[in-house]
Amino acid sequence: MRSEFGWIEIDRIRYDHDVIIHTDGSVTKRPRKKSKELKSTYGHTPLSEYELGFLTTEQPEKVYIGTGQYGDLPLTPGAETVLSRFETIIRPTPEILGMLEKETRSCIAVIHVTC
Repeated sequence: MRSEFGWIEIDRIRYDHDVIIHTDGSVTKRPRKKSKELKSTYGHTPLSEYELGFLTTEQPEKVYIGTGQYGDLPLTPGAETVLSRFETIIRPTPEILGMLEKETRSCIAVIHVTC
């Protein structure tokens, strides 16, 4: 895996948008629209609890949150509450990618590709 501002490459496939890497290894687009109404409050579309419902279904052993190339993705208090139920690592995206490559447990990653 590798990334630069605006993209991430996973298994030789390039994504030009935020992604979720699921416990089964599948990759889907992050549903940012669920948090879009909060943009004016945060100055950026945050990661909110409205996007994290899938965690209950997948029950990962660990959750990784890649907060962007420079670590600027805000998290809402509701998202922090949801994430507190799981072992969670929140770091800039480049740091998260290195950790993911070494992870052996069931995990999920929410990856922001810009800021």
